[in-house]
Amino acid sequence: MTYCVAITMDAGLVFCSDSRTNAGVDQVSTYSKMFHFKIADERELIILSAGNLATTQAVVSQVKRDIRDEALTSLKTLPDISEAASYLGEISRLEQEKHSSVGGPNAGASFEASFIIGGQIGSDKPRLAMVYPQGNHITTSKDTPYLQIGESKYGKPILDRILNRTTSLENASRCALVSMDSTMRSNLTVGPPIELAVYPTDSFATTRFRYDDDDDYLRDLKKAWDQYLIEAFDRLPPLQWSDAQSPGE
Repeated sequence: MTYCVAITMDAGLVFCSDSRTNAGVDQVSTYSKMFHFKIADERELIILSAGNLATTQAVVSQVKRDIRDEALTSLKTLPDISEAASYLGEISRLEQEKHSSVGGPNAGASFEASFIIGGQIGSDKPRLAMVYPQGNHITTSKDTPYLQIGESKYGKPILDRILNRTTSLENASRCALVSMDSTMRSNLTVGPPIELAVYPTDSFATTRFRYDDDDDYLRDLKKAWDQYLIEAFDRLPPLQWSDAQSPGE
């Protein structure tokens, strides 16, 4: 399983992803799900991936080939994030069809994949788009300044409570990591190394972080979040037993 989240604010963009692709008693595999594309000094793009590993790797490889081979349509030539999302969706759809058409032991398997693509192209504002397995895409909204793919439900509450367009990059980064920690706590198929990318608006420069399972900061963050949650719970208004109804009332 996978969990990836991307956040957009006035200050810029934040991306966060885990690296676990297979989890079991005797097998844990890790692959990066974050791909960074810097093209000259006018394009800074990040792709996050979730879903079938064969599909996601094939899609990213094709994106890299199109840039390398100076294709007419590539992340180097597309005018905005929406067009880049459509391009990514078409490649993904074709790769899924290609894998699904092959018989053998993989017949009937799901080759679906989802992506988040975001960044800044030229003078446009930094933007995000989520690409569905069918190839279509959506963007963020005023009320929901983030996008998730993979195992999204466990990490959603903190995002809804904290984020808005004026959130700082620092707070959005911590929020993304807490969202990831909540997901890892509830789903063992999501796990480190955790990758974080921070893009300030108009900077055309991305700062990336990697947190392994034994990373001091990640461990301190988990410990502090657990402690503060317990403290907040203990300070909730007490239940008013006098308001309770007896059976039959």
